[in-house]
Amino acid sequence: MRFTTVISPEALYERLGDPEVIVFDCRHSLTDFSLGRRLYDESHVPGAFFAAVEEELAGTKTGENGRHPLPQAETFARFLMLRGVGDTTQIVAYDAGADFFAPRLWFLARWIGHEAVAVLDGGFTLWNRLGYPVTAAPSQARREATLTIRLHPKLLVDAQHVYGHLQAPEMQLLDARAAERYRGEVEPIDPAAGHIPGASHRWFKENFEQDGKLKSPSALRSEFAQAGLDPRRTVHYCGSGLSSAVTQLAMEHAGLEGSRVYNGSWSEWVADPSRPIATGP
Repeated sequence: MRFTTVISPEALYERLGDPEVIVFDCRHSLTDFSLGRRLYDESHVPGAFFAAVEEELAGTKTGENGRHPLPQAETFARFLMLRGVGDTTQIVAYDAGADFFAPRLWFLARWIGHEAVAVLDGGFTLWNRLGYPVTAAPSQARREATLTIRLHPKLLVDAQHVYGHLQAPEMQLLDARAAERYRGEVEPIDPAAGHIPGASHRWFKENFEQDGKLKSPSALRSEFAQAGLDPRRTVHYCGSGLSSAVTQLAMEHAGLEGSRVYNGSWSEWVADPSRPIATGP
């Protein structure tokens, strides 16, 4: 069975040790870049490899392309291949749970054309709570694999596209940041507060249940429908391209295909002072 949105802890446990399943630990903190590696070294899913968000899951910053620009496709694919990911591999990514770091790897894998990628539902927190095994032993790749890059550019839009479609009915911007950041009341990271004009809001945490699992497809479909969101017109953005992957994951999990991500997001948008900013609800 191929998993393309989420995989349950039970299903992953049943496939531990399967050479066709490669697991990545994506735990991270935006305020402590070394935390993820420390957590991995203390305890992780057996066989999991560490994926550094600021290194493997992001590209080179120029000061104008946001805080988490896309990595080079070949560089990211090479990172996966060195850990055994090939064309038939099932990738599983996890973070602490109800977070946006594992969805970032999910998004990047899909962007380079690898569809068999899923986020561990509930993350490492639920894995631990259920009593599944953990280890501190570093993982070794069984082999270097061959992974074909089939770029999926339709998953993305750039700043020029967003600017050219502001207020246009064919684009529905969806901001995944916390509500107070969207409204422009606070901005703890980027140099300006507010949101892109015309954007609606859905905090990425709203896609999860209390236990850290993604909400059911039916619940997500209902909520997106109530918000009047059409996946074929939806463009997700956030602070730097991370939490926008969660809302796209939620749409895909709900069977709502066709949405896109503005990866540069707010951190890229405000790097150019000529771009407009809106505040308030």
